Amino acid sequence: MTKEQFVLELQRIGAIKFGSFTLKSGLVSPFYFDLRDMISFPEILDGVSNLLVERIKDMDFDVLTGIPYTALPIASLVASKLNKPLVYMRKEEKAYGTGNNIIGKFEKGAKCLVIDDLITTGASKIETAEDYEKEGMIVKDFVVVIDRSSNGKEDLAEKGYELHSLINLAEILELLESEKLISAEKIEEVKTFTASIAKPKEISKEIPNPLTKKLINKIREKKSNLVLSLDVTTQKDFFEMLDKVGSEIVMLKTHADIIDDYDEKFVPKLQEYSQKYDFIIFEDRKFADIGNTVKHQYQNGVYKIRDWAEFVTVHMVAGEGILKGLFNGVENRSSFVLARMSSKGNLINETYSRKCFEIVRKYPNVVSGFIGHGKDVEDIKRYKAKFPAGMLLLTPGVKLERGSDAMGQQYITVEDAIQGGADCIIVGRGILKAEDPGKEAKIYRERAWREYEKKM
Repeated sequence: MTKEQFVLELQRIGAIKFGSFTLKSGLVSPFYFDLRDMISFPEILDGVSNLLVERIKDMDFDVLTGIPYTALPIASLVASKLNKPLVYMRKEEKAYGTGNNIIGKFEKGAKCLVIDDLITTGASKIETAEDYEKEGMIVKDFVVVIDRSSNGKEDLAEKGYELHSLINLAEILELLESEKLISAEKIEEVKTFTASIAKPKEISKEIPNPLTKKLINKIREKKSNLVLSLDVTTQKDFFEMLDKVGSEIVMLKTHADIIDDYDEKFVPKLQEYSQKYDFIIFEDRKFADIGNTVKHQYQNGVYKIRDWAEFVTVHMVAGEGILKGLFNGVENRSSFVLARMSSKGNLINETYSRKCFEIVRKYPNVVSGFIGHGKDVEDIKRYKAKFPAGMLLLTPGVKLERGSDAMGQQYITVEDAIQGGADCIIVGRGILKAEDPGKEAKIYRERAWREYEKKM
């Protein structure tokens, strides 16, 4: 089978699609290559494996792998034809038995060749390489069946990896056009989309959410992107701390339900302080129930959060009904969705994060962005790149120095967070436990603002 025959076979079985498709990266594409059904067509599967064998037979590697699920059967055939060991990594961390994440035998220091079906951006490939490197392997080369990216090769090269492909998008479009299987208009649409991927993402100038605009404006007016997580248990400690640090923060993250002496005087005094020190109120309620329940938790009960908190936090575990329950009929209120957490061993995974992005894309009027931590600058960049347009990132787990604590909280530096793409940093104990909280808050604000200004 030639490359051209392979492409035409993909077209025949409906693996080349045009329309509107959400990719793993979160991007919405006008075309999609779905190679998963190849497993039901032995002649196509065998043909593409032969093409890959010819492509990689002279490369230097000890073991090879396929990224589950689409590339795994392809890699299995290739490994068999080349008489090379096959390994693969579980998509989800194993919680039973030996706990091994890699299936197959390998030696530490083994050179691993990674096979995948296609590449759109280099982000997921870099994540894969890092996962294998953590297990003691060496990854230098990626081989994809289809390169549909605009600069995937360059993205990987920046990190020291080399990309090889059987066929690229331009060749596919040219072949489909020559066979009269695609219109000139559709080709132009595909090329425009692909070119747009390479451009840096910017906050949309037409943000529909008024509170998102308010926060952005407040950040720039006050020259602060510091959010204080004020987790104390008495009103005395709460307001004394605000008097020390209120002038340094752009937003205050509260947990009203941990105030032991909470009463009817708390909210009016909090609102006075909000005006006095010019910060926004953000209640970290973390709503996570069905729509009808969260509606009452938000609007009624002891705290009546809707009346005084402009932002709240939401877990999407109950699905999009939670946003309808919270905000139906409610004006001038917004939320941040927890799509990642900074505590070690938390159960939020990549699939859950992507589902959050998909849902939020439909509710820009009541969601301003996401809460999310990252292990380093590149990890945060990859996370932020998947956001729907116009969404902000608030990053917790930030200190002046890297580290972790006895409770499993993991910390990155201020600079790491902002360089990675955080619009605001969330700091709690790093300020609250300081000898001079006001002075410490000023250091956090200045360092975060300095990095933010560089981006602007």
